Amino acid sequence: MTAAAQGAYVVFEDEAGFGMTPSRARTWSRIGQTPVVRVRGRSWRRYSIAALCCYRPGEPPRLIYRPRRHRKFRGKGRNSFAWTDYRDLIVRAHIQLRAPIVLIWDNLNTHRTAGMRQYAADHDWLTIIYLPSYAPDLNPAEGVWSLLRRGWLANVAFTDDDHLERILRRGLRHVQRHPELIDGCLTGTGLKLTHQPTTTPRKGQ
Repeated sequence: MTAAAQGAYVVFEDEAGFGMTPSRARTWSRIGQTPVVRVRGRSWRRYSIAALCCYRPGEPPRLIYRPRRHRKFRGKGRNSFAWTDYRDLIVRAHIQLRAPIVLIWDNLNTHRTAGMRQYAADHDWLTIIYLPSYAPDLNPAEGVWSLLRRGWLANVAFTDDDHLERILRRGLRHVQRHPELIDGCLTGTGLKLTHQPTTTPRKGQ
């Protein structure tokens, strides 16, 4: 009701990490021969992606994302998104969507920082709603990660972190070009967005 009253986009956010170890998926092989993907072993080279699935009734859904490359050296540098990274991603979405945003995300500590809460309080185009704890099934962005892992990343032996980045970006661009996939992620949660009916008062009322 909040989104409909404001003409806002309902925006679901989530983040995920991807490493050099390939995602395993079903594939074809000769009878009696188990398919094997050989990799060099574990790697500290990883990518994190924060993604926004954006919905408004009557409009095609949108996917907006921000990648972050990090190398897991203990005690050196940050391996996750800061609240300012989330803020910048949300601002970017606001500019692209040209509409208010009702942001729905989980209870990650970074999402609840004083800086993030203050930013939302200072900008009337942004409303934040928190998902219940341990409810990833209510977030359509989880469906995007599933599409990547079961599709472009499945059974791929990455040669280096640049190869991983290319495949990730290729998969995300494909999802962006196919709004029916983003809609399918929402359908998978069991949630529905509907128009809020507008009533016009009669004369004399």
